[in-house]
Amino acid sequence: MTEHQSTQTMKPATAAKKLGVYLDATPADFREGAVTRAELNALQADPPQWLRDLRRDGPHPRPVVAAKLGVSIAGLRRGGVTEALTTEQIEALKEERPEWLERERAVQADVRKEAVRVKKLHAERTAEAAED
Repeated sequence: MTEHQSTQTMKPATAAKKLGVYLDATPADFREGAVTRAELNALQADPPQWLRDLRRDGPHPRPVVAAKLGVSIAGLRRGGVTEALTTEQIEALKEERPEWLERERAVQADVRKEAVRVKKLHAERTAEAAED
């Protein structure tokens, strides 16, 4: 008896998220059909020109915009950024350094420091428990 392996597919939105691109900016044929795991792997291994252009120039989805600006997604929202941004728009924000961006970067830095502190504390407690 041979096993028949079904082809895994995903919605275009899921594939776009995995590729780190804004779905509405992708070509119509990408948005209109399901994407197989093999197609996704092929896109990641050898991205077509449209994918390279989107990754370079945008518009970028919120997680990418947040990462490029060094803030959280919630920080973007608090700053009034609700639309996808292009690389050019992101660079302009970095140069302008609006008050909300500086504040959110500081918040993000504090969050990272706290995460490091908690991780270190957890490691110390684990080491102490191992010694007992």
